Amino acid sequence: MKKFLLLMFIPVLFFAQPKVKTGIEVLRDRGFDIIKGKRVGLVTNPTGVDSKLVSTVDILFNAKGVKLTALFGPEHGVRGDISAGDDVDNSKDRETGVPVFSLYGKTYKPTPEMLKNVDVLIYDIQDIGCRSYTYISTLGKVMEACAENNIPLIVLDRPNPLNGNRIEGNIVEDGFISFVSAFKIPYVYGLTCGELAKLVNEEGLLNNHKKCSLTVVPMKGWKREMKFEQTGLPWVPTSPHLPHSNLAENYVTTGILGELGIISEGVGYTLPFELFGAEWIDGATLAKKLNDLGLQGVIFRPLTFKPYYGDHSKENLHGVQIHIIDSKKLNLMSLQYLFLQVHHEMYPDKNIFEMSKSRWDMFDKVNGTSKIREMFSKNYKYSDIQDYLEKDIKSFKKLSQKYYLYK
Repeated sequence: MKKFLLLMFIPVLFFAQPKVKTGIEVLRDRGFDIIKGKRVGLVTNPTGVDSKLVSTVDILFNAKGVKLTALFGPEHGVRGDISAGDDVDNSKDRETGVPVFSLYGKTYKPTPEMLKNVDVLIYDIQDIGCRSYTYISTLGKVMEACAENNIPLIVLDRPNPLNGNRIEGNIVEDGFISFVSAFKIPYVYGLTCGELAKLVNEEGLLNNHKKCSLTVVPMKGWKREMKFEQTGLPWVPTSPHLPHSNLAENYVTTGILGELGIISEGVGYTLPFELFGAEWIDGATLAKKLNDLGLQGVIFRPLTFKPYYGDHSKENLHGVQIHIIDSKKLNLMSLQYLFLQVHHEMYPDKNIFEMSKSRWDMFDKVNGTSKIREMFSKNYKYSDIQDYLEKDIKSFKKLSQKYYLYK
């Protein structure tokens, strides 16, 4: 009898449906109504999949009445076979034979030549809700190209792994717009890619205030408070160093500090974005001092590690692992600055900013301003920059609510 009952539940577990349907699945359920009879260009990467991990490339290629004529690859490429930072070359997709055009390297924006056989462009990429992640920068360039060439853009929406309520950081300032800070938005902006596209389009945040013909295909079942694990969807690594959905939070906690190149954030080791480490650090003392700050929602554990590749390859590093227990109680961005504060107390002779002058430009671009570095490096106190980091949150929250597609 017990065996019979167990067997009864196996099909139910195997065919359990995710709570959330992504934009590509909603579009498919609608019979691809808005692209029937059209020549379609698709901007995507390996994260563009349905809940069964079938690529959006293959879904559209095999859709009746739809002609997939061009693919566009952002950083890492359409099929994810390009390393971080490496140029993406023009080619043909190995599975479908459809031409693939690069949007990372020599060209960041689709050219008229690339778009000559395209009636409508589709964007389908899983993002992580953080400004410095370059996929939203690619989205902006695609929107500009669509505006310039009178081609409609369809964004197939996907969840924000940081949820739709978290907003952290200052808005990007004049002079600091770059591919790692493409829009005047906070570092953590609390929107799905579809909502962000609507805001960028309507608020004139594209270059020369351009505006494209934009349609967003919303998800079904997604709610603003959802973390990615609650969606029931499988996570496809958005890049090689984000193999799990929870690392989107860790990216916010350590990624900015990592730009300085002095302290390891774990990239090159098995715990990317989960660590603070250097050869001279006493990990046990660091962990105690960080835990003594009394921060809610996080615990620091001493750790010794040796990265296998990257800036700190083969160095024997000591530091802490960041264990996020309850991110609702935590300001994610603050952790890297609080680490720098405690590190400066422990090692005042190791002036991290003086040791990293060649990396200031990228650090400032990611922060969207030089003021964070200038204010913080005077005393190495998080309290000196806290108000500045938080000054735009309420106003952006009010602005962005106009573009919410979900409750």
